[in-house]
Amino acid sequence: MADQMAVSVGAVPAPGSAERRRRLWRRFRRRPMPMTGLVLVAGFLLLALVGPLVTGDPVTQDYAATLAPPSAAHPMGTDDLGRDALARIASGARISLQAGVLSTLLAMAAGIPIGLLAGFYRRWLDPVVGRLVDVTLAFPFLVFAVGLAAIIGPSLTGVVLALGFAQLPAVIRITRGEVLAIKEMDYVSAAIADGAADGHILLRYVLPNCAGPLIVQATVAIPTAIIGEATLSFLGLGVQPPTPSWGVMLTVAQQYLDVAPWLAIWPGVLIALATLGFNLLGDGLRDVLDPRSGL
Repeated sequence: MADQMAVSVGAVPAPGSAERRRRLWRRFRRRPMPMTGLVLVAGFLLLALVGPLVTGDPVTQDYAATLAPPSAAHPMGTDDLGRDALARIASGARISLQAGVLSTLLAMAAGIPIGLLAGFYRRWLDPVVGRLVDVTLAFPFLVFAVGLAAIIGPSLTGVVLALGFAQLPAVIRITRGEVLAIKEMDYVSAAIADGAADGHILLRYVLPNCAGPLIVQATVAIPTAIIGEATLSFLGLGVQPPTPSWGVMLTVAQQYLDVAPWLAIWPGVLIALATLGFNLLGDGLRDVLDPRSGL
């Protein structure tokens, strides 16, 4: 009974059906801004995954070519130690991708179960979780992340943990809000009346219907984490030299803005483009996955 009601609500194809996926893709590709975001994200992924394999060693030093401007030999110039800026940009993109994706996965893995339980069991768990989330959200994201990174210590692992825990309250709040709305749906009430176990209801009816907002949240969280990683590395709390990071590159570049401005331009532009791409993609997914917009 509950399964029939879940499928019939709104006469919308099942979330995993091929027809629904085709309709979603058609709606998505008709929107120029999300498609622009998809292209930017694809370019960022290509740079992060393939770039380090073809651009050479990012830590090789050439003291005969320090602070060299862009040329055929060094398309993005070199830094103060003669290291190729393109190779360091590509390797830094991989660091940013790791920090963004891993911290977001950590926040999702920990936050989704907590949000599900808090929204489903409101009487005893929700007040405790709600107060803890409110307290942590009182701190700005970067301030919270900087504090955690200072406690954990400077490293890529520390950056991932700090950014993941800093994103956790937002994931819990979004999941909890979705569960509260879905719990009132007729098909959930029917499942409860049929005597279905709580775990079955959460996994079969509630969690799949939370997927859309959580996917959108992930596309917003990843660029936030990319900026967070660059900020922590810039402050000396993230990736440490000589490991290339866009934040570390900006730290070095601020000393040579007059003689070698390209050292700041390239990582700055790429941070902006990567962030813009994920945000445009997230906006597009939000519009496409919004059930009120119709399929």
